[in-house]
Amino acid sequence: MSEHKPDELRGHVYDGIEEYDNKLPNWWLFILYGSIVFAVGYWLVFHTFSIVDLPRARYDKEMVAASEVQLARLAKTGLTDESLALMATIPAQVEEGRQLYATYCVVCHADRGQGLVGPNLTDGFWIHGGRPLDIHRVVTDGVLSKGMAAWGRQLGPTRVQKVVAYVLTLKGTEVPGKAPEGLPETAAPPAAAAAPPTTVPAAAGAAGSG
Repeated sequence: MSEHKPDELRGHVYDGIEEYDNKLPNWWLFILYGSIVFAVGYWLVFHTFSIVDLPRARYDKEMVAASEVQLARLAKTGLTDESLALMATIPAQVEEGRQLYATYCVVCHADRGQGLVGPNLTDGFWIHGGRPLDIHRVVTDGVLSKGMAAWGRQLGPTRVQKVVAYVLTLKGTEVPGKAPEGLPETAAPPAAAAAPPTTVPAAAGAAGSG
């Protein structure tokens, strides 16, 4: 039988309190050291080497996949405001649109959509309507009287839609630039009576602004 070791006091007193020099229980030490190892492993796996996506990243990927499925379903019924707005939530589509915008649109609308020769795309005012299909119509058919080229034939329907998706992400960012032109987005555009129906054939789709 082992000899009982008497309790020992540590050599300090704090506010009249003395502390025994007792060994912590093994189960407590196991939890402590296990938590440290887990924390280090978690940091390396999720943050340092990104071996596994964080929950938010997994959620975003699932939402993008769901949006793509829904977009494919909507494409069968023709281009609509809803399908264009949905495209603007898919990062890959928006990034392709951004690259096209930087190539073809930045000269007139500036790098952040704040407007140069063309109108500011970031405020709440639109000359020809701010609905996705209104923007699509302007990009596709152009506005020759204002110097806006018709990009439909040059870019093709798929790339025009991606440009529109990017332009939709600029709406409401309110970048300081060219003074507002046209009417508030909630108002009907001047050419509303001659506007196309709410859906157009998918093959003719594209995107635009201003």
